[in-house]
Amino acid sequence: MSLRLYDTSTRTVREFVPVESGRASIYLCGATVQAPPHIGHIRSGVNFDVLRRWMTRSGYDVTFCRNVTDIDDKIIRVAAEEGVPWFVVAERNQRAFTWAYQVLGCLPPTVEPRATGHVPEMIELMERLIAAGHAYASGGDVYFDVVSYADRYGSLSNQKPENMRAAGDTDTDSCKHDARDFALWKGEKPGEPTWPTPWGRGRPGWHLECSAMATKYLGATFDIHGGGVDLIFPHHENELTQSQAAGDGFARYWMHNGMLKIGAEKMSKSLGNSLLIPEVTKKVRPVELRYYLAAPHYRSSIDYSEEALFEAAAAYQRIEGFVTRAAEVIHDVDAHAPLPQAFTDALDDDLGTPQALAVVHEVVREGNVALAQGNKEQVARLLAETQNMLDVLGLDPRSAQWRSSGGGSGLRATVDALVAVALEQRQAARARKDFAAADAIRDQLAEAGVTVEDTPQGPRWELAR
Repeated sequence: MSLRLYDTSTRTVREFVPVESGRASIYLCGATVQAPPHIGHIRSGVNFDVLRRWMTRSGYDVTFCRNVTDIDDKIIRVAAEEGVPWFVVAERNQRAFTWAYQVLGCLPPTVEPRATGHVPEMIELMERLIAAGHAYASGGDVYFDVVSYADRYGSLSNQKPENMRAAGDTDTDSCKHDARDFALWKGEKPGEPTWPTPWGRGRPGWHLECSAMATKYLGATFDIHGGGVDLIFPHHENELTQSQAAGDGFARYWMHNGMLKIGAEKMSKSLGNSLLIPEVTKKVRPVELRYYLAAPHYRSSIDYSEEALFEAAAAYQRIEGFVTRAAEVIHDVDAHAPLPQAFTDALDDDLGTPQALAVVHEVVREGNVALAQGNKEQVARLLAETQNMLDVLGLDPRSAQWRSSGGGSGLRATVDALVAVALEQRQAARARKDFAAADAIRDQLAEAGVTVEDTPQGPRWELAR
C-alpha cells in the first residue's frame, strides 16, 4: 500500500503523488504569537511531526516549513493592553511556542519564516494580483476582489460566494468593492507598525503572509498544506484563492487536524479554558502528553479530560516498561529491523495512528510473554520492532529526546546518580545479610517516590507514577 491522505479540497482520501519524485514539501500554519501555547495549539505540531517522520521513514526527502505570524490584530491589541511594543509580545510568545514544540519532541522545521521578514514577497504577490485584475488598492488598503474569482472562490471550504458573509477583517467595509473582499494589506493607523509599499505604508493581512512564505520556500506548486480544521475558512480558503488567482498552483493536498475541546467548547483563549504546556507537563511527562495528542486520529476531535490524559500516560508507561525491561536483556537493537506490515499499512492509510499504536501494544504484549519465557531471540526481535515503531511516532523512550531529559525532567541525571548511591548501599547491606538495613533503604526510596524492582540483571528503579 502506498501513502494515502485525506485531502480537504476534494473531500476524499487520495494517493500521495509528490510534485517531485522522492521529495515531499509540507507547509504548516504555525503560531500566531499573541499568547503562549495551550495543548490545542501544539496538537497540530505533533500531528504533522508524525507525518513528517513517517514520510522520512518512507524514503522521502522532506522539506518542512512552519511559519510564525508575528504581526496581526491580536498581537497589536495585546501589546496595547500591556503598554509594550508589538515585537515584545511576538518574541516572548514565539519563544514559548519553540520551547513547547521542543519539549514535546517535535523535530525543528527545515525553515521557520516570520511574516515580518517577508514583506517584499507580499508586495510582489499583490502587484501580480492587481495586474491580473483580482485585487485593488483603496483608501490605503489593498483588497482581493472576490467577485473577480467567484467561479472558484469557496472550493476548499465547499461554500458558494453568494452564501458567504462579509469578511469582517477591517473596521469598516467602506473602502471595499464588496463586503466579502478580504484585506491583503492594511493601511497605516496611529500606533501600529508599518512598512512601505507602492500604495502607502501599512502592514500585511493575515492570509497574504502565508501565501508569500509558502511559495518562497516551497515553490509555486508544493505538496501539502496543513493546519487546524478551524483554519479552512477563511484563512486557507483565502490563501488558496489569492495564490491561484496570481497564477500559482499552490498546495496539491490540504490536510487539517481536528480540534481539542473541553466539553462541547473549542479550546481557546477567549473561553478562558486554555491548558498551557508548562501546566500540563506538571501532571504528566512531556512524552506522555505527546502520546495523548498523537494517539487519536489526526482528523478526529479530542475531548480533553484529566482522566483521559492519565489513561494515555498509563498506556505509554506499559510500552515504556517493556522497552526498559527488554533493554536490560538486549543491549544492541537493530535500528533497521523491518516494521510490522500492519503498522506500515495503518500509517499509509491517512496516518492511522490509533491502528498503528494498537500494533505497538500487541507487539509489547508478545514481548512481555517472551521476557517471561526467557526467549532472548524473540525479545530482541520484538524490542527492535517496538523501538522502530516508536521512533516513527516520536515516542521511543530510549531516544536522545526522552533519555537525556528523563521524559521531561531536567533533574533526571542528578536523581539517577543519587539513587545509584542508595542502591549501592542497599546491595552492600544485602551482601552482608543485613536485610533490615536493605529494606530500610528501599522503604526510604519509596517514601521519596522511587520504586525499586530486583531483576536478574540487578536492581532497577523508576519514579513512582
